[in-house]
Amino acid sequence: MRIIDFFDRGAERFPDNSCVSDGVQSWTYSQVQALSHGIGATIRSLGVGDCKVAVLSPNHPLAYIAVLGIMRAGAVWVTLNAKATIAENEAIIEDMDAEVVLIHSDYLAHAGRIAALRAVRNVICLDASDHEVPSLLNLIDVEARVPDWPDSGLRAQVIMSSGGTTGRPKGVVQTVRVYETMVATFRLCAPPNGCPRQLLVAPMSHAAGAISWSYLADGAETILLPNVKPIDILKAIEVYSVTHIFLPPTLIYVLLSLDEIRDFKYSSLQNLFYAAAPMSSEKLREAIDVFGPVLTQTYGQAEANMICTFMSPQDHIEALRPGHEHRLLSCGRASPLTRVEIMSEDGSLMPCDEVGEIVLRGGLIMGEYYRRPDATEDASAFGWHHTGDLGRKDADGFVYIVGRKRDMIISGGFNIFPGEIEQVVWAHPAIRDCAVIGIPDEKWGEAVTAVVELREGAEVSAEEIIALCKLELGSIKAPKSVIFEASLPRSPVGKVLKKDIRARFWQGRERQI
Repeated sequence: MRIIDFFDRGAERFPDNSCVSDGVQSWTYSQVQALSHGIGATIRSLGVGDCKVAVLSPNHPLAYIAVLGIMRAGAVWVTLNAKATIAENEAIIEDMDAEVVLIHSDYLAHAGRIAALRAVRNVICLDASDHEVPSLLNLIDVEARVPDWPDSGLRAQVIMSSGGTTGRPKGVVQTVRVYETMVATFRLCAPPNGCPRQLLVAPMSHAAGAISWSYLADGAETILLPNVKPIDILKAIEVYSVTHIFLPPTLIYVLLSLDEIRDFKYSSLQNLFYAAAPMSSEKLREAIDVFGPVLTQTYGQAEANMICTFMSPQDHIEALRPGHEHRLLSCGRASPLTRVEIMSEDGSLMPCDEVGEIVLRGGLIMGEYYRRPDATEDASAFGWHHTGDLGRKDADGFVYIVGRKRDMIISGGFNIFPGEIEQVVWAHPAIRDCAVIGIPDEKWGEAVTAVVELREGAEVSAEEIIALCKLELGSIKAPKSVIFEASLPRSPVGKVLKKDIRARFWQGRERQI
């Protein structure tokens, strides 16, 4: 089944439910179904057939509905992140051969540049009229009906960009099978109690949007609030009786640092999903105390969608029991429809508690990298998808990520994984966030260095952080130095950009290790 098929199931069962809302205006499932047909028919009428359609918009109901229209048309959605720069998004539009670009009125000033890109044939505004850019609202016919196009599990449905941490992002082709498996897995692992109310504050082009598709068949209402302040997220959970929300760990840290964090009610929450980066075990304890037993972790990547592992609210609670605290460092166990193993460099699967690369098999794995057969082959060596993450798996099947292969620090001949050092630094009450990197050193080759961002008004010395790490991890793994930053550089989806931090220290060097 396609994303649009799951939506149609929801429209059949809950036609009068609110489907999409911005907190002021809402659209029912029946209204969204009619609009998706109108948008799909418009895309087909442009004469571009099974084209690729990019959407450049902040979280907005019409953007969300437009994506459903793209699916209805049998076209491929090219995801763009409104928080990225216009140059980054233009590169994706060009690299993925998008023929139609739907833009929010915030981006009308860039319409000419976008229209001049190589493959682009049409630029259309989602939410407004402009004398040079046609309005989607003026083009669509809500009475139109799009035929139910033949489909298959191998057909491309979405092209999402990889993180681009080692150069220009690659296009990740996510098939119908990927999303069918994702929806099935979410419904197996986190079935909703009643009709969900989902709050989208992270970009709909990434994890927050992907999770939201999984509950459309249940008549979920999706509330999109663009450019909200952290305090507004807390208010919205109470005001809208939110049941499901996705937040990256960095945003959870910001929320936990607010003085008003305990001023609101969170009793409606069923699942507070977090993913995209490791989370401090200490801050995880704090989050459970604040929000209740609703913290829910998934692990995946653009190439292996969203929920390759799953750590349920109950798993989190059990991890708080004496003797089980180490499980707070886990990303859970393999989800029901995915195999998760640890592999050595020679392709052998490794025994329990041995560190190697996390590899995956199953329906969540991408079809390919768009027009990159070399990269596709590299990522699927030995018949497994290679994540680039280093980890281990314990005897109970819990998976622990220790770092990225490229982030591993080699200091004095020892392999050091930044993740375990970051867990210790995160535990200090003065720390909001941190990144541990290796910087050039004549003696050690690489010197372990902690780059930290403090909570507002907090103070801590470098010596105190180093002493804490020596106490917990020993002198080899303890940072040789600590650098304080007002704020750490982050990607548009909230990940700390270690490559940008590291680049400052390795610039101009022939060797980067």
